[in-house]
Amino acid sequence: MLLAEDHTLVREGLLKLLADELEIVGAVADGRALIGAIEQCRPDVVLLDVSMPLLNGFEAARQLRRIAPRSSVVFVTMHAEPDYVHEAFRAGARGYVSKYAASAELLFAIRQVLAGGSYVSPALGVSLADLVEAPREALTDSLSPRQREVLQLVAEGRPAREIAEVLGISRKTVEFHKANMMRVLGLRSIAELTRYALEHGLVGRG
Repeated sequence: MLLAEDHTLVREGLLKLLADELEIVGAVADGRALIGAIEQCRPDVVLLDVSMPLLNGFEAARQLRRIAPRSSVVFVTMHAEPDYVHEAFRAGARGYVSKYAASAELLFAIRQVLAGGSYVSPALGVSLADLVEAPREALTDSLSPRQREVLQLVAEGRPAREIAEVLGISRKTVEFHKANMMRVLGLRSIAELTRYALEHGLVGRG
């Protein structure tokens, strides 16, 4: 199992909860570190949050589906809105567990996933049948994967130079993506872009 969780206390708590039952191959603090780690250890299960620095859980899950299709993804998060559950499963998740219920449900959820099934915390009010039969539109379907990456980093307050370094693109390309996103989304400022990212779970609220 590989864990991605940016809050140290939560990460340590989850590791303690699972250490006696699962082989833990690593724990990282952001989405980009997760992508780097997955290429080395190829775990059976990946646990991750929705809101993580540098690369959020939705985008990380999409990349994992491509580079490590045999690794099952389980979200462990405080986001309880049904839209987030639908987005997670669209991104390739097999499980979605509320952090509030993790101590009681997480191990069972992982076992379900390892056995070929799926799991969603009952308190979230989303049935597995709904996820399979009536998938909703993605929260950010109007943006390309690269635009979503740029949007997250902009919303985190990172300057264009740093965004360019993180993504391996030019500053001019960063500015091009920012301008395109504002046009596509009908937004007029970085503040509005940041608000959009917050509302769609691409960055945490602190």
